[in-house]
Amino acid sequence: MKTKTRVFFCFLFVVLCAPVFAQTYVSVPLENQIYYILEQAQLRGLCSPLPAIRPYTQSIVVSAIGEILYSENNERLTSAEREILEQYLVKFSRPDTGIDWRRGAFYGETLLGSNTRISANLGVSADIEGSTGLYFYTSDDEYNFGTEIWIEVFLNGDLGGNISYNFNFAGGLMQVPRRLLGEYNVYYGSFENVEGSEYWNEKIDVYSEPLTHFPYSYRKRWDGSVYFFNSLSSYKYWPNTIAASYGLLSEITASFFEDRLIMRAGRFSREWGSTPQGSSLSFNQAARPFFGIETAFSPVSWFSIASLTGTLEYFNTEGIKISSMTFQNAFSITMLQLKYKNYLFFDFTDAVVFPKRFEPGYMAPIINNFFYQNNIGDFDNMAMSFNLKAQYPGLGNIWVSFFMDEMNFLDDILTLDRQMFALQGGLTFLLPFLSFSSIKLSYTVINPYCYTHNRNFTPWYGDNRMETSYTNNGVSLGYYLPPNSDELLFRFSTMPAKSITANLQYQMIRHGADFGSSAVDGSNLLSELDPNGRSSNPILKRYFLQDGAYQWLHIIKLGGEWTLEKAPLAFYWEVGTVFSYFTDTKEDANSGKAYAYEIIDTTEYSKYTAFIARIGVRVYPR
Repeated sequence: MKTKTRVFFCFLFVVLCAPVFAQTYVSVPLENQIYYILEQAQLRGLCSPLPAIRPYTQSIVVSAIGEILYSENNERLTSAEREILEQYLVKFSRPDTGIDWRRGAFYGETLLGSNTRISANLGVSADIEGSTGLYFYTSDDEYNFGTEIWIEVFLNGDLGGNISYNFNFAGGLMQVPRRLLGEYNVYYGSFENVEGSEYWNEKIDVYSEPLTHFPYSYRKRWDGSVYFFNSLSSYKYWPNTIAASYGLLSEITASFFEDRLIMRAGRFSREWGSTPQGSSLSFNQAARPFFGIETAFSPVSWFSIASLTGTLEYFNTEGIKISSMTFQNAFSITMLQLKYKNYLFFDFTDAVVFPKRFEPGYMAPIINNFFYQNNIGDFDNMAMSFNLKAQYPGLGNIWVSFFMDEMNFLDDILTLDRQMFALQGGLTFLLPFLSFSSIKLSYTVINPYCYTHNRNFTPWYGDNRMETSYTNNGVSLGYYLPPNSDELLFRFSTMPAKSITANLQYQMIRHGADFGSSAVDGSNLLSELDPNGRSSNPILKRYFLQDGAYQWLHIIKLGGEWTLEKAPLAFYWEVGTVFSYFTDTKEDANSGKAYAYEIIDTTEYSKYTAFIARIGVRVYPR
């Protein structure tokens, strides 16, 4: 490109975008479609590499869109892609003052001096969803209906030129039916004569995935308990019938040095890692939000560091005091990222779940948690992960991820239960003949007991045996699959028009049964690995698919979203089918040996075929 042409584009970029770039630093929710768009743009080399710390602030999003639209690479955009980007640029730009009926919000700002601005954006949005699930079992059929209606009130704005705030309150009605499958022994039954043996017969009820949603896709939106209208004063933890609840999200964010240093405190969903969105093994957007204080610093283009410390939340199954008594945890995570232009990305993540106390070493990003624990005592759950992604702009990328919760490098890495790690590999490639379109293919394996941790006595909590699993509010902080699982995933995504998104997805998921007579140890997030003899006990061996009952799921679904241009409405839908069956061996489960398996169909482990449909509407979509 000639020098004069480059100068013209730079001038156009500055003139047109400078007023827009004075943006708020409020985070963009992870479910927003803009993350997929920017991921595709980066994959095509249309913008500089984006941070591995999500969510992005609105200023980062607007800057990236501006770079794509007004740089010399914009000639590679189709007309549809340009319209899509311009639409989001307007959406995330500062609104005009006064009431905006299209957004369902009022925006106002006050100038205090020449450079200080205080602004407020008060608005409302609604999300209404209905879903059905029709299941055909071996001997009967079952029909279920679910619904969610959420109304959200938000208040956000700026405090001067570097600080933004956001407060969200949501109230909702929901019905999310599940089936009781059976019981699961939290501790594997062969271990009896050990310290704390009073715990070894602890059993929990095991429920199916929500029957009106596709397996492992449901993300609960409520905080704390749910409340039924016939008993508002009592707690419950799941809305099998219609119930009400609430959700609270908030943040205060400061940005300096052109977004090179971002500091924020808040409660919202996060995802860390250079892998494609939704793929992180160490800190995934499927996890429940919690309050944390985080800092992200990118002093140079090829290196960045981020650190977060927060308080995890218990899962309310037995009341606010009983349920939380043994789950009093904090979480710290530090991530280092190295980048070589837009071609090579490497992440190292160091994380710890620890019973709450003032522990400066875990909070400081300059200290390695794994080695620091050796200096203060072994009471905590340490984890590390690595991501390596290679990318060729305009073609696609390939990545591999490794998460380690606990391992013993001196023993059999392939079969010992103690090898609590997760591994993922995948690739994404672009489809140049369609706007913002790609195909993602990945394989993920989660070993038994991964993301779990045996309960420990600690000096700070007396006689209580504390739970330090890698979870928050009953959900894994890492990948959405339970322990002792694997997944083959194929996903085609496209944006054929300015206001339409569509995707087609196939999954094969296999998971060790965590209920019934052939349940496999280490297949539930509440599984407790025997604290004694873990390095030598021959029974503590795993043989995936060959040591008990396993569920096989084949999931095919088609989804999309349509946003109206002349009305503040967006419609979304998801339809598809699920084929489920179990395999089992003729020998007893957890025998420490591998046996041949075959497909079964029993009262305990039955086959089923499900047809699931979801449809919803968003009013004043954000």
